[in-house]
Amino acid sequence: MGTVPADASPTAAQVLDPYTPERGDSRYRVEHYDLDLDYRVSSNRLGGRATLTVRALVRTDILRLDLVGLRVGKVAVDGSPAKWRHRGDALTVRLPRPLEVDETAEVVVAYAGTPGPTRTRWGTLGWEELAEGALVASQPTGAPTWFPCNDHPSCKSTYRLTVECDSPFAVTATGVLTDLRVRGSRTCRVFEQRHPMATYLAAVHVGRYSDHVLAERPVPVHLLVADQHAADAAHELARLPAMVAVLSERFGPYPFPDYTVVVTPDDLDIPLEAQGMATFGANWLKGDRRHERLVAHELAHQWFGNSLTLGTWSDIWLHEGFACYAEWLWAEVADGVPAAVSAREHHVRLARLPQDLVLTDPGPLDMFDDRIYKRGALTLHALRGLVGDTAFFDLLRTWTSEHADGTVCTADFVEHAAGYAADPADVRRLLGAWLEHPALPDLA
Repeated sequence: MGTVPADASPTAAQVLDPYTPERGDSRYRVEHYDLDLDYRVSSNRLGGRATLTVRALVRTDILRLDLVGLRVGKVAVDGSPAKWRHRGDALTVRLPRPLEVDETAEVVVAYAGTPGPTRTRWGTLGWEELAEGALVASQPTGAPTWFPCNDHPSCKSTYRLTVECDSPFAVTATGVLTDLRVRGSRTCRVFEQRHPMATYLAAVHVGRYSDHVLAERPVPVHLLVADQHAADAAHELARLPAMVAVLSERFGPYPFPDYTVVVTPDDLDIPLEAQGMATFGANWLKGDRRHERLVAHELAHQWFGNSLTLGTWSDIWLHEGFACYAEWLWAEVADGVPAAVSAREHHVRLARLPQDLVLTDPGPLDMFDDRIYKRGALTLHALRGLVGDTAFFDLLRTWTSEHADGTVCTADFVEHAAGYAADPADVRRLLGAWLEHPALPDLA
């Protein structure tokens, strides 16, 4: 293989996020990924050819890509072989000539191997082999287990995913299915994702699934499920089209062309979101609607997390707090439980827990702590109480429309919300208390 100098790794100043310092390269962005994948279910064998259109943010002759557990065969840049080194989780590419600021190049990486999850402080993440098939669960740093990437949530790109797989198995991926071709015992499917997407939200599912159309309006809603779980899953998700309509009224139009729920026959620890998609293990959808709030939660991530994506992981409340509040908004409509009741109940529970977490910087070990979810939702409810329902839902709808397909941060949201108050200083004081200090404020 080609090699690059030992000192070619990014400097500390080039690390993008203190929560995930092992991922990402701030010297460039990927504008588009074209992934050509060949997957063999029986052997869990993945072959890939990734074509990345990259744009330099600073003058550089080195690019670092994240790739975990797979072997690189060759690398080319703008059609010419390039020197490279793959050590640990980092694939470092020496460019044939330096890229100037805003200049683009096409990087092609051929790779193969047996994909599997990577161990992180948040558990195992990434490509996961199932009893019959596979899934991807990448949040926050699992994407490099199946394709080379600049793995940071602020690096949002369009995608084309071509997946060839054994014909008995259904395959879905994040994007719109644009082509399907059967070649003997194998089927090739092409998915286009035209809305910019963070790497951790890219996903592929392989399994013995049947496709059920739950609704065509307000957007097409699909259920992919094994036949033995179809009846329970259909009952659990019967209100999903109404849920899409309700949240679209609260948050603004649903941001993607369609929505797919995949129900795996394998049990899963938690439900998972991807762009235009959610995944539940059959253990979460047993036909009794005990977990319908989580259906609303994962759906809400299509606005908060997928269309609007945090720039740094310390702002995770912008995803999880909003999705948790969506649970309470759905309960208001579906079950007649006012959000104020849900807020009071969870405020009492939070008050019994340690008050040692700052919502806008919880630290990497606590970024998925349930206190983030509930305190984030309480923050939104407190804001709603201050500005009133009309202004509150107006500010949510304009927040999602003005930042659609973009990257957001807490400071932007605070200033956006302040514009909907009679006195902007009141909003800044209220949000400052909830977001910047560990003590739990009173819920007025």
